Amino acid sequence: MVAMGAFALTTLTQCFTKKKDEGKRLYEQHCQSCHMEDGSGLKGLIPPLAQADYLQAHRNDLPCIIRHGMDGSIVVNGVEYNKAMPGVESMRQDQVTNLLNYIQTNFGNNNPRYTMPEVEQLLETCPVQL
Repeated sequence: MVAMGAFALTTLTQCFTKKKDEGKRLYEQHCQSCHMEDGSGLKGLIPPLAQADYLQAHRNDLPCIIRHGMDGSIVVNGVEYNKAMPGVESMRQDQVTNLLNYIQTNFGNNNPRYTMPEVEQLLETCPVQL
């Protein structure tokens, strides 16, 4: 009985540990090739995520941008960028939440975390095209 309890606890701990790192894994898989490992972006082409004022100023738009991408000009830290960003339509709501929370709390960012209900609500109100 004790062995089964220990096994269950170990299994659950591993699941939660893997989930905890999901935001980082999603960033590495979907974002890092353009926004760079350190979130610095590509000068003049891809905006930084590191200490980016855009993350706070456009908090309600970010889940939709992750899911559906965006096109058009944006200003990040006083610099204009105009390169289309593809979305990840297949990304589940929990993955969007984990990815955003990773971005919001890394790269020198200390922004409020998202909740799952908040992301769900914001995703439901996404405009057709960003």
